[in-house]
Amino acid sequence: MSDYLMRKLERYGPVAEEERAFLVEASGRLFNYSPHSMIVDEGSSPSDSCLVVQGFAGRLKLLPDGTRQILAFHLPGDFCDLHSFLLERMDHGIMALTECVIAKVAHAHVKEITERFPRLTRALWWDTAIDAAIHREWMISMGRRSAYEQMAHLLCEMLLRLRTVGLVKGDSYELPLTQEQLGDAFGLSSVHVNRMLQALRRGNLIVSDGKYITIPDVDALKDAAGFDPTYLEVKGGPKH
Repeated sequence: MSDYLMRKLERYGPVAEEERAFLVEASGRLFNYSPHSMIVDEGSSPSDSCLVVQGFAGRLKLLPDGTRQILAFHLPGDFCDLHSFLLERMDHGIMALTECVIAKVAHAHVKEITERFPRLTRALWWDTAIDAAIHREWMISMGRRSAYEQMAHLLCEMLLRLRTVGLVKGDSYELPLTQEQLGDAFGLSSVHVNRMLQALRRGNLIVSDGKYITIPDVDALKDAAGFDPTYLEVKGGPKH
């Protein structure tokens, strides 16, 4: 079971040993996926929910002309599709954006969590609420933020989300996503994404080394993005 998930859930509150043990048992089936392979197909009726153990996955919709819209980036510790437990069919797909290890948690186990572990159920409910809040922020980015602000906002968000699961050193983290994938998330061309990242580098708001991003002045990047971390915070929990 992903330690990253436990770090997330412990932001909501302590996880009891019985709850932890059940999660370990429920998430014991691991599957490897290569980049660009589908983890869950749109229109399918899965009997499992998928937990990212390693790598980055994406929630997406494929359009009739062959293009795609990425609706969410899923990081280690993220459930991609807890809501599939309640849906008749998937109205979107889940794709591996990098090499991924996915734990598949049977819906029967999800149902048992809701019946046996009310505190754990609330923690997972909080996790889905944060997922919905991230989606709303992305909608604002696509509708109202400039491309420059979109990139700055996403890099702030990734810093905080990856920090929550222990994947940030100082203010540096690995972002193993291509410029095409970043563009597919915000309706931008790869060329435009590249220009915005160059502008952020010229402004000394980010330093990039291959797949690694360093933010020299977090507050300055937040100001450039108009970033308010409230949507990533849990009621009563620590603030970013």
